Amino acid sequence: MPEGDSVFRTAAQLHEALAGDVLAVSDLRVPSLATSDLTGRRVLQTVARGKHLLTRLEGDLTLHTHLRMEGRWAVYRTGERWTGGPGWQIRAVLGTARNTAVGYRLQVVDLLPTSEEPTIVGHLGPDLLGPDWDAEEALRRLSADPARPLGLALLDQRNLAGVGNVYANELSFLARVPPWRPVGEVPGLEKVVDTAHRLLTLNRLRTGHVTTGETRADRRNWVYGRARQPCRRCGTRILTSSLGTPPKDRVIYFCPNCQPER
Repeated sequence: MPEGDSVFRTAAQLHEALAGDVLAVSDLRVPSLATSDLTGRRVLQTVARGKHLLTRLEGDLTLHTHLRMEGRWAVYRTGERWTGGPGWQIRAVLGTARNTAVGYRLQVVDLLPTSEEPTIVGHLGPDLLGPDWDAEEALRRLSADPARPLGLALLDQRNLAGVGNVYANELSFLARVPPWRPVGEVPGLEKVVDTAHRLLTLNRLRTGHVTTGETRADRRNWVYGRARQPCRRCGTRILTSSLGTPPKDRVIYFCPNCQPER
């Protein structure tokens, strides 16, 4: 599932392409919305809420999409050839006189009144990249279940919205604790929250989820995706395991020396 900074960039791309223009093309290719027609409506804005995308239209209407694991929005100049995948993978098309946004492999496509958005995103914790960011509230939510493993607590969007598997692994490394350490036993939990906010803010306008400070593709992360490679800090081989229960368990990466059991 994409990280919050990737969703933030997608929202910015859609907003730049569509906001202020009237839809000339509307094609929602999901059974429940097959007869819905959005043409003639002006696009007001697209915003990210955690990992949810909300495209707001005039007339109190919101198109809600979620990328999940494989979804992607691509923007083309109107009339340009679409190259994001075969046609059967397209779930939504929004076109104006200037640009056309094509949603490939979207796992969630819904229409709802804008005034009812809280019914789908109201459960989320403070958004790391949103105007509602509240570090104290995020810390309170994380701390509410002290026995829960840090990695799973960070991934729970009800605690703080925007952390995915990359950042959950990297934040655990930076905190020098394994991802399975109970939240109540993590020293300086408030620093973990602050680091999460700082990293996503720094990365919101660039690709790569950089956590090391180096933007080269092979130097961006400390442990994530680096199984059996030497730790950048101590040289110990990076190990992998899983966290959670099937089928929702997550692969975790850690350095047994820098992230000891105790």
